[in-house]
Order: sequence, then C-alpha cells, then structure tokens
Amino acid sequence: MKTRLLKSLFAMIFMLTASSNLHAEGNMSLAITSTAFTEGDPIPKKYTCEGDDTSPALHWSGVPENTRSLALVIDDPDAPDPRAPRMRWVHWVLYNIPADASGLPEAVSPDALPAGTQEGINDWHRTGYGGPCPPVGRHRYYHKLYALDTVLDGLHRPTRSQLEAAMAGHIITSSELVGTYQKSR
Repeated sequence: MKTRLLKSLFAMIFMLTASSNLHAEGNMSLAITSTAFTEGDPIPKKYTCEGDDTSPALHWSGVPENTRSLALVIDDPDAPDPRAPRMRWVHWVLYNIPADASGLPEAVSPDALPAGTQEGINDWHRTGYGGPCPPVGRHRYYHKLYALDTVLDGLHRPTRSQLEAAMAGHIITSSELVGTYQKSR
C-alpha cells in the first residue's frame, strides 16, 4: 500500500514538473545558450574584468506561447570565496524583455537592448553588465532566464531581490546557463 502510494506520488510530481517546462506549441523547453561558452565551461577572458568586460551573446528558444515578458539575471553564488560563499553577487538584471526577443548580441549597449527592456541594479550599484571578477578561486556564473505571464510595471531600477519579489507568482518557466571563471593573476 505504502509503495503504491509513493509510486503514485512520484509519478504525479514527475508529470507536474515535466509539464511545467513544456512549450505550449512545440513541447520545447525554454533554453538559454551562448556562442561564447557552453554549459559548465569557462567564460572567455574577453567577457570579464580582465578583458573587455563586455556582455556575451545570449540566445534563447522555447519561449512559451503565453509569455508576456522575459527577465534575465546573471549572478555568482560563490562570492566572495567558493570555499566559504556568503552572498550571490549580481552581475546584470534585465526585465520586461519582449517575449518575441530571441536573445542579446555580444557587447549590447543599453540603447541596443530590445525595445521595452529595462535594467535593474547590479551589485556595483549601477545598471548594465559587469563581468566576472572573482577575488579568489573559480566561481560559477548563472545566466537565468525567466518567462513571465506579465509585464512588470512600477519598478524603477530594481535590485535582484526586488525583481524576484515582483516576479513571484508570474514565472511560467525558467532556464539557466552556467559558466565559470577564475582570474589568471
């Protein structure tokens, strides 16, 4: 009896999880990729504080049909030291990205963002992209894309926490791409 109940419960959880990640038309999951690096690989120096500190090209697909806007957060959960992390250092906050956008070009400037896209504040207390610049060790950098069922009104340069609070209850699905970086000096 217990075994059958547990199997049924696990089956229901699996079905709910799988169905929440499906695209309404093509059964595709939301996916974010980059031509600069692949999942789990090092981020090239060009996109860091040791290079040009420019944003990498990002592409996405599988945006659900009922998406009204997208949000992107890039952060580092290993700050300041991966052996003793104390915070998630935020590198970039974007929201109200149009649902029909398919990505961002390399080194995108604020005026070249898709129409309607708004920026939040990173942990340098400014808008815009700030590349990896870990003080010690190899850090992981999460590029998290969210499909939302709304356009977020009333925000003005939100922090990651403020954006997450505004997104609560509006996330249809999400995807992430993780790259790593360790300073050469």
